[in-house]
Amino acid sequence: MLFVMLAVCDVTPQGLTDLTGKMFTFPQQTDTAHVRLRTTQDTFAAVTVCLRFFTDLTRNHVLFSMALPSDANAFLIFKEETTQIELDVCKAQTVKFEGQQYTLNTWHHLCATWDNTTELGQVWVDGRPTSRKLLRSGGIQGTPSIILGQEQDSMGGGFVASQSFVGMLSDVHMWNYVLSPCEIQRYVDDLNFTPGNVLNWRAMVFKTVGTVALEENKKGCH
Repeated sequence: MLFVMLAVCDVTPQGLTDLTGKMFTFPQQTDTAHVRLRTTQDTFAAVTVCLRFFTDLTRNHVLFSMALPSDANAFLIFKEETTQIELDVCKAQTVKFEGQQYTLNTWHHLCATWDNTTELGQVWVDGRPTSRKLLRSGGIQGTPSIILGQEQDSMGGGFVASQSFVGMLSDVHMWNYVLSPCEIQRYVDDLNFTPGNVLNWRAMVFKTVGTVALEENKKGCH
């Protein structure tokens, strides 16, 4: 098993890395440990983010945080302690998707989409879609700070331990367009899907800060 524990205050960014078969493990509640993902994309008229996660958290916690200097919640996926998943898009009113119940200590798939043309957002959990809801944003412009493990209250910082993610995250992809339902299902089924053109788990530039483990993602003994 590959197990790299990074427990220093800051770490030099990795080069372009294929993370296929890997996962980031966040082993404790903290207001420091996180992973920064790098992209050169600076204009978004639409977004899809997909990821896989495993946690036993019942409290509020972040799943994906993208911030700009002008808006800390440029694209935020946040799990409430209730059955709600919150989606924030730059300058838009927060929307909450109800009834998102899932089993703890199990791998789950989550995708969130938003399109500035239709002004609609949607969340998919394990291939099941929510209702589509209004997110009137006007677009996302500016080079973003994208972070796993912490929710940004200011660009690149403002972390709160009680909102941190504890568990495992893997297979993070981001596109600057809305994936079709069939494309989302191919991601969920781990079939031949088009990798993200903004963030690609198979070719990622990332930086780890604090106590984060990069491990082989083995779901069983085989």
